[in-house]
Amino acid sequence: MSTKPKVAFFDFASCEGCQLQIANLEEEIIGLVDLVDVVEFREVMTEKAPSYDIAFIEGSITREKDEARLRDIRKRSGLLVALGACAATGGLNKLKNVRGNLEQVRRDVYGGDWDRPHLETYATRAVGEIVPVDFQIHGCPISRDEFLHVVEAFALGTNPEIPDYPVCAECKTKENICLFHMGQTCLGPVVRAGCGAICPSNGVGCEGCRGIIPHANQNAMKDVLAEHNLTVEQITEKFNLFPLYPEVNP
Repeated sequence: MSTKPKVAFFDFASCEGCQLQIANLEEEIIGLVDLVDVVEFREVMTEKAPSYDIAFIEGSITREKDEARLRDIRKRSGLLVALGACAATGGLNKLKNVRGNLEQVRRDVYGGDWDRPHLETYATRAVGEIVPVDFQIHGCPISRDEFLHVVEAFALGTNPEIPDYPVCAECKTKENICLFHMGQTCLGPVVRAGCGAICPSNGVGCEGCRGIIPHANQNAMKDVLAEHNLTVEQITEKFNLFPLYPEVNP
């Protein structure tokens, strides 16, 4: 009988890109199955299990009926991990919350079919706004290396460590030219590192998919903006793409 932790994966409102990152681990999948026993994962298998040592949840909660399913998973899980931006913070799905009028959102998205019962929706919430979450793996999509690090730590009974410093630190390590000096905007001063500064390294400003770092230095961010004749209000749209509020208060 296997003594490895039983692991399951579940999805709610999402593109399922984070689970695809795991399904595409290729040769590294061997190391994963050596550490844990994957007992439920709709993307890659049909088997199901009654309980799990670790449940990974991808996606945000956008329908009332999904709450019962999420709570049931929580009851049957030892640890529950929010997998990716949608689960951890609500992700891009929370953009509709900014709109406010959810009926109009449904009309815009579904046109004449907007009032069909199966299209029921409410203001998007992150997994942690419904049930207790033991850990979060950030990103859109997640980093496969970081996922493996977290699984290994849990399997060994230790606490995973993820970066608590800003993306700017990774840019400096890579000797990137600051995008602000190139006339662009970037949330790197206040957003959690761990992505390898992949967006700034490719000439695209950080948009915050990994969330705000703990105790973010908002004054430093404002100083950077002031240096380039910008205000927080001028880049509010970037802060709103991934739900960085209420952690960031312009």
